[in-house]
Amino acid sequence: MKKIESFVDTVYLNVAGSRKEIKELKTEMKSHLLEAVHELMLEGKSEQEAIEIAIERFGGEIEMQSIISGLFRVQKTFAKKIFYTAFAFLLIGIVSFGIIYFNEVKKERLREDLVMSTILNRLGDNKEISKSDKRYMAKLVEKSPAIYEITLMDHEKIFSASSNEEFQKIRPEFEVRKDVLTTNHNVIVQTGYSLGNKIWDVNLTYISYRPLADNILFLGVLIYWVLFTIWAIINANHQRRLNIGWIIIFALLNVVGYLFFRFIGKGIKNETN
Repeated sequence: MKKIESFVDTVYLNVAGSRKEIKELKTEMKSHLLEAVHELMLEGKSEQEAIEIAIERFGGEIEMQSIISGLFRVQKTFAKKIFYTAFAFLLIGIVSFGIIYFNEVKKERLREDLVMSTILNRLGDNKEISKSDKRYMAKLVEKSPAIYEITLMDHEKIFSASSNEEFQKIRPEFEVRKDVLTTNHNVIVQTGYSLGNKIWDVNLTYISYRPLADNILFLGVLIYWVLFTIWAIINANHQRRLNIGWIIIFALLNVVGYLFFRFIGKGIKNETN
């Protein structure tokens, strides 16, 4: 049966892959060919005829070599794409989180009480809001990434409101706000502050995108975790070492689980064999 061994060796001659995996596949192919030869010999064919027919049925050297090489390339390319995509999502999640978080830290340096005190000092005892004061507050909202809205309320009207219904009917004397893409609390959080004197009440609303940062980071890590687990399962399957235990370890421990599989699990398997 040297011809069968020679045929199998030729088929896998230039195939890229792990030695162990190729060895196992070669053994499996030899087994199928020998089984086919045995069946043909039972039908009355000579050993030489049976070998030639079995090889021909298997597809021949060139065709089999092409199919197997192509299969290995497709599997390897697919696995690489999953691996790179996993880390791309992780990197995007971390970088996006860092950028948004850094901007939020910068926002916190702007003290709301100082901003409101400055506005009240500019207004002074004036009962009318000047155009320059309006422009100043509009610029504050436009330039500051933290400020969402500034409203000025007549302090006397608020103080004289005898019920919540009357209070709700009071309209701001002046208000300015910036456009935001969403008001969903899973994306942004709005926090209100107020400060007043005998004439004006200043209401300042801050916005924070920390929920968005948290969601982006969580989504990036989740997609990475799932894709890396799939990649680890594919690699374990290629090495003929995949079982339910490794799948659970990959899903729970991710890269740590794969390192355990790669460097420690191999030694455990060899000892048990």
